[in-house]
Amino acid sequence: MKIDILTLFPEMFTPLKTSIIGRAVNSGKLEINVHDIRDYTLDKHRKCDDAPFGGGAGMVMMPQPIASAIEAIDPEHKAKRIFLSPRGRVFKQSVVLEYSREQRLLLLCGHYEGVDQRVLDLFIDEELSIGDFVLTGGEIPAMAVVDAVARYVDGVINGESLSQESFSNGLLEYPQYTRPQEFMGLKVPEVLTSGDHGKVDKWRAQKSREITLKNRPDLLKGE
Repeated sequence: MKIDILTLFPEMFTPLKTSIIGRAVNSGKLEINVHDIRDYTLDKHRKCDDAPFGGGAGMVMMPQPIASAIEAIDPEHKAKRIFLSPRGRVFKQSVVLEYSREQRLLLLCGHYEGVDQRVLDLFIDEELSIGDFVLTGGEIPAMAVVDAVARYVDGVINGESLSQESFSNGLLEYPQYTRPQEFMGLKVPEVLTSGDHGKVDKWRAQKSREITLKNRPDLLKGE
């Protein structure tokens, strides 16, 4: 999979060079390119924002630098083009799986008061929100999307891990334990050290349901 990220602040994406995502990039399983929108502006001062028509606080990102960047990076519109925005559809595990089937993604990160609507109308396929809250820009949401989607790229994560985590079966994940068997007076549930895999599976299913009922009962609606 190839992912292009358009941003005014490319230095914010350093974390994508580390850990599991970094190893996936280094091994060639995943390609991530971070592009500085300022490199595409026609303004000699590298200006990419201006005051909004109609008045109001803050600045709006101008259409020309973004349009020029997209036309240079994805001239044949082969990528799924996504604008990270609090007014977009909500990012859920079903969307993660949908995006993981794409060959290319292009993520546009807004900043300041937003992006000129015309560039969205002309060049963007959809807007995406990571939740009902507002951040200073689209960089953190873009990293969340990359991290979530990259895990489903073949060879990045063990397939068994993907099948047993939260949302994989409509429920939240069961509790996990490791050594030591007792820590600060709390012991690992005996069933997990029993060696009886049938009982372990049953315990995990029960705990998944209990945690889902407590923390996300909305996921159980319609049963």
